[in-house]
Amino acid sequence: MTDDTSFAHAHTDFRRALSYGEYLALDDLLGAQHPLTDSHDEMLFVVLHQISELWMKLVVHELTAAMASLDRGEIDPAMKMLARVAKAQDQMTSAWEVLKTMTPADYLEFRDSFGPASGFQSHQYRLIEFLFGNRQPFMMRPHEHRPEHLALLEDALRSPSLYDLAIRLLARRGLDIPATVSDRDFSEPYASHPDVLAAWLAVYRDTSTYWDLYALGEKLIDVEDNFRRWRFNHLTTVERVIGFKRGSGGTAGVPYLRRALDIVLFPELWQVRTEL
Repeated sequence: MTDDTSFAHAHTDFRRALSYGEYLALDDLLGAQHPLTDSHDEMLFVVLHQISELWMKLVVHELTAAMASLDRGEIDPAMKMLARVAKAQDQMTSAWEVLKTMTPADYLEFRDSFGPASGFQSHQYRLIEFLFGNRQPFMMRPHEHRPEHLALLEDALRSPSLYDLAIRLLARRGLDIPATVSDRDFSEPYASHPDVLAAWLAVYRDTSTYWDLYALGEKLIDVEDNFRRWRFNHLTTVERVIGFKRGSGGTAGVPYLRRALDIVLFPELWQVRTEL
């Protein structure tokens, strides 16, 4: 028995109370790892991807709430949620450093066991991309066998993205945003528009008047910057482990990931830096 009185009132009987493990459903969570081989490193591979999916679940939760706040014209709550998105992205990016401890030989011990399964098929990742505004309807095909996932993606595809909602806020504040931008076909990828650039320039040139919009613009840059770092770390990890082989899902692998680095989510917020 310990003599430490700090434990005198600690709860130790959970026959009629909710325990830590029960609250978090840890039996289910810790029992969800099912490696298909005896390879030591397959557990790392499974756990890391499951952790990433949990972070993505939080990102979707915070991002959708932030978007709802922006749709109501409430910037401050959205800023807090987007700050949390950015911190979660940091954790997702750091996770690649753990996977980099796996060598090509380690990976080849279990690579053939999971066939065509690939992170390319993550519906949560695709949903995040759609919410950010990177809309590519072709990317919904791997989810046609899961109607509930497909419905989420279809809804996101046809609704304003995070950036669309930010642009609508510019219009609400009296900045000149044409209806062809604010009420466009959201299923199409966003294309940079000179009037949107002019509106952001007005914000960045008069921050005292538009401080909340200016802060929102910078928070969006944080989120996209973090998304780029995640993509870059993904690219370097894949190249380090499999070189230029095709990805398990059939994509071109490294060349496919390298092209993704060129995608710009919030173009005018990057262009404004040159124009100021």
